[in-house]
Amino acid sequence: MVLRANQAQDAAAKLGVSIQSVGVHDLIDFEPAFAAIASGGANAMLTLADGVTVQHRKRIVDFALRQRLPAIYETREFVQYGGLVSYGSDILDTQRRAAGYVDQIFKGTKPADLPVQQPTKFVLVLNLKTAKALGIELPPSLSAIADEVIE
Repeated sequence: MVLRANQAQDAAAKLGVSIQSVGVHDLIDFEPAFAAIASGGANAMLTLADGVTVQHRKRIVDFALRQRLPAIYETREFVQYGGLVSYGSDILDTQRRAAGYVDQIFKGTKPADLPVQQPTKFVLVLNLKTAKALGIELPPSLSAIADEVIE
């Protein structure tokens, strides 16, 4: 998660955009994080997926909607709960590839001999109902390339 947050910071700097990074590590961290975002003058929100954020996705999505913040998430589950957009690796594809690794290990391949792999398939999911509620018109070209559009 820290690596992905650093990558987001680097990309933002190249685009001339500032990011206020707010970490949430457990249930107790949510209210101070939400307060920091609300008082920080955020114009949008990026939520990285980990065990805590995915488990509390409805709470995070509801906060973004209450604050009227356009938000992008790493996994489709957030968008299914009312989030605006998700773009991230295809979890099912990643799990299938991991199963192949397990198969090779069971057949005797040493784990250290298996190459490290990066995700190769990414999924874009849009929620047009949320876009409308936020007063955002997503370009038709974006809907055309989306893997899933929730209306």
